[in-house]
Amino acid sequence: MTKSPLRAAILALLSPLLLACEQDAYDKGEGSLSLLRADLVEAHVDAAKNVDYVVTDEGQQLTIDGQLTARWLTQPDTVYRAILYYQQQGNTARDASIGQVATLTMRRPDFFKGNIKTDPVRFESAWVSNTRRYLNAGIYLMMGNGAADDKAIHTLGLVGDTLMTHADGTRTWHMRLWHDQGGVPEYFAQRTYLSIPLYRLDADSLCLSINTYEGVVEKTFCVR
Repeated sequence: MTKSPLRAAILALLSPLLLACEQDAYDKGEGSLSLLRADLVEAHVDAAKNVDYVVTDEGQQLTIDGQLTARWLTQPDTVYRAILYYQQQGNTARDASIGQVATLTMRRPDFFKGNIKTDPVRFESAWVSNTRRYLNAGIYLMMGNGAADDKAIHTLGLVGDTLMTHADGTRTWHMRLWHDQGGVPEYFAQRTYLSIPLYRLDADSLCLSINTYEGVVEKTFCVR
């Protein structure tokens, strides 16, 4: 992927990943990559920091044909959350390209020390993966050049407000998307994907609140 002049980035709170948001054909779904299949995956990185296989959100394991790596794949023998663009032949992914997906770890409100930000985003969709390992969301962040600070970034996180126990003994986590626009100008919208690991969640359902430009969107999902 070629480097663009856009300096905005997404920082997934509580994650070591700094995700660069670059405006090019790859991001807009145009060009040759738009002809490939796209899936959210868990990507396994081998000792040489190449992706050797992935497991899709449908639970299918695919072997990677050829060498596949990226600058953000910094740790060997690690599993990364990612989006994979590829052509499928049986259980093999060919002509593959990979992009980061922010994985948000829940923190209680006191972690943020009263600094809970809910700057608006544009909400597209949210769904539980077929493997029930992740709650995924597609959102659009407003981007643009010309920030007063050329290192302006978006920051995303996840606030766990309340764990509610119901009369039948089931439990629901009520969470909010934490978002700081961070001084990034709001000239155009760029899609990004988020994942919340459900295998770490000690509840039967999750109610997620996202502040949007049209008002607060609240979605509840069964996660067990």
